[in-house]
Amino acid sequence: MNRLTKAAVLGLVLATAAPMAAEAQSRGDRRENRRDYREDRRDDRQDYRRERRDDRRDWRQGEYDSRREYREDRRDDRRDFREERREDRQDFRREQRWDRNNRDWWRGRNDFRDYRGARNGYWYAPSYGYYRVEPRYYGQRWQRGHYLPSSYRSYYVRDPYAYGLRPAPRGYRYVHAGNDIVLIAIATGLIASVLSGVY
Repeated sequence: MNRLTKAAVLGLVLATAAPMAAEAQSRGDRRENRRDYREDRRDDRQDYRRERRDDRRDWRQGEYDSRREYREDRRDDRRDFREERREDRQDFRREQRWDRNNRDWWRGRNDFRDYRGARNGYWYAPSYGYYRVEPRYYGQRWQRGHYLPSSYRSYYVRDPYAYGLRPAPRGYRYVHAGNDIVLIAIATGLIASVLSGVY
């Protein structure tokens, strides 16, 4: 092979090798660029997920805090409402309470709505109305240690507090007997105490 042919072949090889080397170089760059792009996208997705997780955590914490504040406010409101109702009931009871010095204390009370004063031959029991009494018991002054007849034991006092009385002990009951309130043993009718002249 002559020198000219060798130079032409060498030139041809060099001419084709340079673009191939450049193409191989650019393919490697593209591969590296793709790898960088994928890593950047993966990092972006991780950052996005982390930010969403933080946002959700903050939102849940805010929801939890607002719900807790709402529950605390409702609890406080209910407590205030119960206290106000208790005070109102106490005030009402205080106004509606039996007062020995006030003969008209019973006026306006629901349990006395049909009371028209003393009637001959009858007793009046608040919330029950008038009921007939045997003549021998009319005007009776009840005393401790006596027995209340069984026919008059069923007119029990529904609201002892209105008369300034404590709740009856176990086995006892307050009963209306004429204008008196007597504390009797439920089983025997034995009178334990007497509150006389209530109305």
